[in-house]
Amino acid sequence: MRIACLALVLCVMGIASGAGAAPVTLDLGRASALATPDAARASAMPLRVLREEVVKRTGIPLNEGAGSSKITLGLDAKGLAKEGFRIEVVGDGLSIVGADTRGLLYGVGWFLRHMDYGAARLMLTAELPYTSTPVYAIRGHQLGYRATANSWDAWTVAQFDQYIRELALFGANSIESIPFHDDRANPHFKYSREFMNKKMSEICADYDLDYWAWIPADFDLKDAAKRKAAIERDTAFYKDCKRLDAIFFPGGDPGDNHPREVLPFLADLSKPLAKYHPHAKLWLSLQGYTEEQTKFALDWIAQNKPTWFGGLVHGPSSPSIILEREALPAQYPIRSYPDLTHTVRCQYPVTWWDPAFAKTLGRECINPRPSFYAQVHNTFAPYTVGFLSYSDGVHDDVNKALWSRLSFDPKADIRDIMREYASFFFGSDVAQDAADGILALEKNWEGPLAENGGVPATFALWQGLERRAPQLSGNWRWQMCLTRAYYDEYTRKRQFYEQGLEDEANGIMAKAGAGVSAEETMNVALAAVQKADQQNCAPDMQSRIVRFYEDLFSSVQLQSSMKRYTASGYERGCSLDFLDYPLNNRWWLEDEFKKIRAMATEDEKVARLHLLAAWEHPAPGSWYDAVGHPGKSQHVLRGEGLNTDPEMMRNPNPGDWWWDDGFSRQRLSFQTTMDWPLGLAYEALDHQATYMLRLTGYGQALVKADSQTLTPTVYGKEIGEFKEFAIPKELTADGALKITFDRPQDEVTLNWRKQSRLAEAWLLKQ
Repeated sequence: MRIACLALVLCVMGIASGAGAAPVTLDLGRASALATPDAARASAMPLRVLREEVVKRTGIPLNEGAGSSKITLGLDAKGLAKEGFRIEVVGDGLSIVGADTRGLLYGVGWFLRHMDYGAARLMLTAELPYTSTPVYAIRGHQLGYRATANSWDAWTVAQFDQYIRELALFGANSIESIPFHDDRANPHFKYSREFMNKKMSEICADYDLDYWAWIPADFDLKDAAKRKAAIERDTAFYKDCKRLDAIFFPGGDPGDNHPREVLPFLADLSKPLAKYHPHAKLWLSLQGYTEEQTKFALDWIAQNKPTWFGGLVHGPSSPSIILEREALPAQYPIRSYPDLTHTVRCQYPVTWWDPAFAKTLGRECINPRPSFYAQVHNTFAPYTVGFLSYSDGVHDDVNKALWSRLSFDPKADIRDIMREYASFFFGSDVAQDAADGILALEKNWEGPLAENGGVPATFALWQGLERRAPQLSGNWRWQMCLTRAYYDEYTRKRQFYEQGLEDEANGIMAKAGAGVSAEETMNVALAAVQKADQQNCAPDMQSRIVRFYEDLFSSVQLQSSMKRYTASGYERGCSLDFLDYPLNNRWWLEDEFKKIRAMATEDEKVARLHLLAAWEHPAPGSWYDAVGHPGKSQHVLRGEGLNTDPEMMRNPNPGDWWWDDGFSRQRLSFQTTMDWPLGLAYEALDHQATYMLRLTGYGQALVKADSQTLTPTVYGKEIGEFKEFAIPKELTADGALKITFDRPQDEVTLNWRKQSRLAEAWLLKQ
């Protein structure tokens, strides 16, 4: 018996939606789905997808001739542009018309994302007719079947098939594999890489999607034997692919070959590629190229105009996309390679991310960032013909859906996209609230965690959804959202608790020498901070998060731990392993106390304890900044917002360091640095006082105070060592001071890990 319902009215936006059309409500609970005679061959796959996805969600079989109303799939190659579709009411049924097979599939995707459904319920309320055509020609995602991946390296062919289908239903038309790179043994593989890459080509052929391959040369191309072997290997791959549309060759990352070797190599590869896939092209990125190498490559392309060359790929560490577009001959397009998968030490790091998250959630965590990535997409996409994203797992699934939809329709509303996502994957009944919940997860990462009252509110929202929709407990996308909501709130609780314990220890150390020995002081202070190891502040939440990650490994093979789930590395999504990473400095204090115990005199020990106690809390009239911490950097100058500077070129962003596989015992403030901030600004200084600037960081510090170069009196260059600069009294006579930093020019060619940086700054009243 069909369940009566109140249909959800959807406000649909598109490139060419029916202007002024009134909302139409269709009850399709007894519908059948069929193709018009002219579309029979083109619609076979879209019709199968429609029937399979509807029956999963409703139990309603849309078999031909079974219903009183019809969902009809047809073709209109003349009235619609390539890959476009039109949705309209015909009689008491629905017509989905595509320009081609892809257009039909995208029309089916639109219907599936907008239908109001439940058990034995299938309705649609929308402004019809609705027409849409993709704005960008390339819309896809990289799914590399290799050890580095944090989930799909353990998938079956059926899982890949379903995931690729779902990407297509949000507008993707391309999939990129990684057939050779990273040949480590992997305990999760169910098949050989050769088999899976061949299957991915077949899946793309089935869904009429372009199949790309990312194939670098991480060897010396001047080595003739290795060069010949690579051509033979790649030729065998070309031959084995049912469908192959393009090869992406990264100039660097990995690889360290000059374009004078790369371009002839690609020319040689183009011959066997053309033999097996005549329409396929080779694309090149300029990642990691020097200015000279970039000029060489662009000049070579302009002079030779190779017919095998598909265009440039703009990826992490590429030159400016604007300069690439200006220098590249107009006949060649640019395709972007955006990093949607990482949060820190990457192309698009989270802006001013609280170190509590950076140290626990880490670089490859569950990371829905729809508002930020919409800004990035719409800023840079106009220079391109589209994108194929960099991804190494399902943790960025929301970001993939968002980019696919925005490349189809850049004017699409972000919340509407999130509502489509939530409706398609979670159901109409929770779509509105779940969409808001996804957007709220992104807001959890804004500003200082301690001051973000939205985190507990987001947690409460998802807790309510969890109680409201227990049937979704096995849905891996649902599990990921709940995991993040719990993880964020747990981290906030821990931060308050553990920082409170450190404050207690600081109070104890401040009293050292006042009738209490240094040894006794250290014992009592350590006992205070180490309570975090013995008495968890939220054990029930901790256990629940552990269970969520267990569920995610079972449902989608998300490898959140090296120890439990054999992830490929601690930086590869191991948020579970860092769930209880210290959010106070107890590890560092343990090591410091060992050094203090080795000091010669009691006076030295007490003096050091007093310094540690007052580290972040100098005497009144003095100031402290952890320059990369959003809540402890009140004097650090900020630049433009993301709305005008999404790449943070003019608003330097802090970076979080990855030492000792993420388990560094260094002071937390040493691990988050800038190179360099725009400056430090101080107001309301004592006109009569003398001040001293103290810094920590690494390497050099070329400091100016009110544009006057300062000479150091202490100049430690190692991590944690002090640099000190006397401030001329006349500079603070007006009660204000601005500190700026010159970038060391002799470090331009150094690896970024070796370059100088700033961690902390004190302005100390003498």
